[in-house]
This record gives sequence, structure tokens and C-alpha cells, in this order.
Amino acid sequence: MVLLALATPSAAITGILGNTGAVAKVILVILLVFSVYSWAIIFSKWSGFRARKRQTRRFLRALYKSSRLSEVHAASESFRPSPAVEVFEAGYDELERQLRPGASPNLTSVERAMKAETGDQMGLLESRMSWLATIASASPFIGLFGTVWGIMDAFMDLGTAGTATLRAVAPGVSEALITTAAGLFAAIPALIAYNQFVHQIRELSTATDECALEFTSRAAEVLAPAAAAAVDRSGVGAH
Repeated sequence: MVLLALATPSAAITGILGNTGAVAKVILVILLVFSVYSWAIIFSKWSGFRARKRQTRRFLRALYKSSRLSEVHAASESFRPSPAVEVFEAGYDELERQLRPGASPNLTSVERAMKAETGDQMGLLESRMSWLATIASASPFIGLFGTVWGIMDAFMDLGTAGTATLRAVAPGVSEALITTAAGLFAAIPALIAYNQFVHQIRELSTATDECALEFTSRAAEVLAPAAAAAVDRSGVGAH
């Protein structure tokens, strides 16, 4: 009895799907593609964010513990794919260029390099997020369109048959409502995932900004003697 009860809704849904019109079937296929694609994005980004958060926490602890930027640079490879590592490496490469013989030390260039890399990293984190937002917002309306179309067909068939009983109209309405259910099925996971990922991106952005601020303060200490030496050289040259 239990197995029969469980099988009945499944059989009913299968029957409804078999009786749906061409428009409803097209809409169901579209919603199925949306759902599969959104779940692919969700699993991919969930694992990626998890790794990035873990490595970012480890990297920031190492950065605060170490007193030398060169030590952090030497160990930075083990903290990828943290976006903070990429920002640190961009700043470190620019700092090394500023410290070359004959160069004019400029902290602004270091800050600019880190800011540009931060923008690139945020762009990577936000990739395909627009698809989740689109699926979450559009799927219910696509399903609703299928429902409206199906109800129109049901009432047209009702008018043709010349009967106005619930038994006559119920099958058509139930077939129409399945597209709304499919739209919600595609939209709800995408909406939940989008909101969670936005929160994750904000956390990683904050951590990346912390890394940039810490690096900037240390870079200023490193560049101060070089800047003073450059001023002395220019003063000597003037005399």
C-alpha cells in the first residue's frame, strides 16, 4: 500500500507531462536547462569559495605572523587560490620594481597595482553570478507564462466541448500549473545560492582589502629609506 501511494503521484505527474501541449513542453525544457546549468554553477562556485576562504584565512595568519615580506612571498604559492595572495603578489612585484637601482620609489604605484589586481580578482569571483540572478528572477515568470498559456488552452477546449464542470476543466488546469512548479523548482535554489555567494564575495573582498592595507603599510616602511636615498642623490646631483 505504501509503495502504491508513493508511486501514484509519480505516475500522475508522468501522465500530466505526457498530455501537455507543445508550448508547455518547450517551456519545461527551457526550465530544465536553466535548472541543470544553475546547479552546475552552484557546485562549482561552492567548492571554489570554500577553498578560497580557507586559504585566505591561512594566508592572512601567515602575513601577520611574518615580519618580512620576502618570507611571505616565498611561501605564497602554498596559499593559492586565495585572491589575497594574488593581490599580495601584484604589490610585491611592483615593490621589487620600485627598489631596483635607479628607480624612483613610489608607494602610489604599489597601491595602484594592488587595486588593479583586486578588481581582477573580484571579477573572477563574480563570474557567472549574473546567470544565477537571471535564472532566479526569470524562471518563475517563464513558468507563469506556461501556466497562463495552458489555462487559455484549457478554457478554449472547455468552450469547444460545451461543458463547464470541474471534472472537465481540472486536467487542463493541472497540466498548466506544472510549468509554474517547474519555474519555482529552477528559481529557488538559484536565488538561495546567489544570496549566499554574494555574502561570500563580500567576506573575501574584506579579507583582500585587509591584505592590501597591511602590505601598503609595510611597503611604506621599506620604501622610506630608498626614497630618502633618492632625494640625497638628487640633491648631490644638483650641487
